[in-house]
Amino acid sequence: MTDEEAQKIQRGDIIHLDYDLWIADDNLLFDTTHKELADEHEITDENMRYEPRALIVDEGKAVSGLYKSLLNAEVGKEYEIEVSPEDGLGNRDPKLVEWHMMNEIRRQKLEPVVGKDITIKDKSGRERTGVVIMVSPRRVRVDYNNPLAGKTLKYKYKVVDRASAAEDKVLTILEMDFGRKDDFEIKAEKEDVEIKLPDVCKYDQIWLIAKYKVVNDLREYAGFKKIRFIEEYLKKEEEEKKESEKKGEKKGEKKEGEEKEEEKKEGDEKEEKEGEKKEDVEKEEKEGELKEGEEKKEGE
Repeated sequence: MTDEEAQKIQRGDIIHLDYDLWIADDNLLFDTTHKELADEHEITDENMRYEPRALIVDEGKAVSGLYKSLLNAEVGKEYEIEVSPEDGLGNRDPKLVEWHMMNEIRRQKLEPVVGKDITIKDKSGRERTGVVIMVSPRRVRVDYNNPLAGKTLKYKYKVVDRASAAEDKVLTILEMDFGRKDDFEIKAEKEDVEIKLPDVCKYDQIWLIAKYKVVNDLREYAGFKKIRFIEEYLKKEEEEKKESEKKGEKKGEKKEGEEKEEEKKEGDEKEEKEGEKKEDVEKEEKEGELKEGEEKKEGE
């Protein structure tokens, strides 16, 4: 492999991607990693973090057209491409436009509004989300096609970085599959990796599903054969001890500050007393001199 080829993104690389996604025909911004642009086009989502997205470069991880373009990309360079529906989200399927009875919608306590998303449970309890395209007194028409189906897409993108260190690969995969990477502790050695989980994972249902994706991606793209997750559960007494130690440290810092303040106060008081004592001595000496002068006068 030449140096030039080594610089290019390869299948299986784990990267961070900055991008703006436009619907080309309408010149409409659909998604972006840049908050200023989202604000400008009034598509800001307060629940979204506007930062480069973690991505594994492989088929199925991105739309086909973007994946093909990434294989020729270099880190740090900006690219602009158009992606046809065939290489994007596919063409629209008329069978995915369905009618629902209004009494069924009301039973699920839903309020259909044209142009808005709606999530409806089918008879098996499976939830499906689509866009309401028509509302009548008795029926509601919902389009379950992907909003980008049948659209030509325009991507402006830049590969910000490519993970090379084992720990960086693990953290980027956690970020991609779980949505966060903070507070995970990673120990990687050759084909083994140990991941100490933060407390949030003990109670998060999303993690229970995400960890299987994490394991699969760590094996396939980071080359680990043995993956160990560690959950730490302390006894109540130990937890209280830890909490007490933390409070003790804060209390110690506070006490140390109070002691310094007290020492300063005592020093000031001592100086003040010494000053007063000096004044008294000087006063006594002055009075003694006056008395001695008077006695001398009387003797004369």
